[in-house]
Amino acid sequence: MDLQQLDLRPRVAAGVRRGERAAADVLRLSGLELQRLTGLSLSDVQQLLTAAATACRPHPPVSAILLHRGECLRLESGLRLSVGCPVLDQLLRGGLPVGGVTELSGESGAGKTQLALQLCLSVQYPAQQGGLDSGAVYICTEDSFPIRRLQQLIREQSCLRSDVPPSLISTLPFGDRVYVEHAADLDSLQVCLSRRVPLLLTRGLVRLLVIDSVAALFRCEFQAADWLERTKQMLSVSSTLHRLSQEFTTPVLCVNQVTHTCYLVSPALGLAWANQVMVRLMMRRLQATVARGDQRSALRRLEVVFAPHLARDGRDAGVWREGVRGVTD
Repeated sequence: MDLQQLDLRPRVAAGVRRGERAAADVLRLSGLELQRLTGLSLSDVQQLLTAAATACRPHPPVSAILLHRGECLRLESGLRLSVGCPVLDQLLRGGLPVGGVTELSGESGAGKTQLALQLCLSVQYPAQQGGLDSGAVYICTEDSFPIRRLQQLIREQSCLRSDVPPSLISTLPFGDRVYVEHAADLDSLQVCLSRRVPLLLTRGLVRLLVIDSVAALFRCEFQAADWLERTKQMLSVSSTLHRLSQEFTTPVLCVNQVTHTCYLVSPALGLAWANQVMVRLMMRRLQATVARGDQRSALRRLEVVFAPHLARDGRDAGVWREGVRGVTD
């Protein structure tokens, strides 16, 4: 059935005409992709999805419609995982959304892993302090896990989180609630995502999944001529990540590398992967340096590339002993 035949609000109908999609196609697209194609808001996309499900009766793609509804509801509910810094949380409207996949891309040394480690500690705080009162699972695909840096961040938590009573910080077993996995190839990654990670989530031991980095395995295992198989594997990994995120109300953070083309820096893995993430963030290392007390840091900038609930904007930050903190004038 054609969506044009349904009773849609004029604004939604105009978005459908721009997107030129049939009902069945709509239900197979991500919420982010629908917003790109139609230019509609979250609430308008929700009405479009409901109409599309009606048009496809009696056999709509149920999993797709439930996934879209889950994304919209969680974005609108305001439940977030704090970064642990008021300046960066302001940029992200409270932090990472708990439903959906967030990508953090950037060049080597930009501070991506630093921010990922910081989130692994932030998730352990109670909801009143922006956490989810649980642990994190950190999957390394190329480098060894930076345990010394994590231990330093733990020691400096009282400095970073001055908003949290020291008595609470001293009671949190930070080091015992970060579960580290290593995946040297796509097969081991899929085993980890299909067996070990669901076990941790089911037991309530973790509420954050980090993959660092998602591009490494696809770059080393496939040649340019293998693009079709690479895309197939990429979509399989993405589907698993979305399912875990929605089923367990868990934020997923994928650290990504970048490619350089014509003097431009863009996230790796191309458009096929870009369509699978709900939020894309980028960290840049700038030429300037900043100082605070006895510390100096290369200036970084965290930018929102796209997100259905965020404006394209950015904040300057530095990497200090206690973690990544926004820089204010």
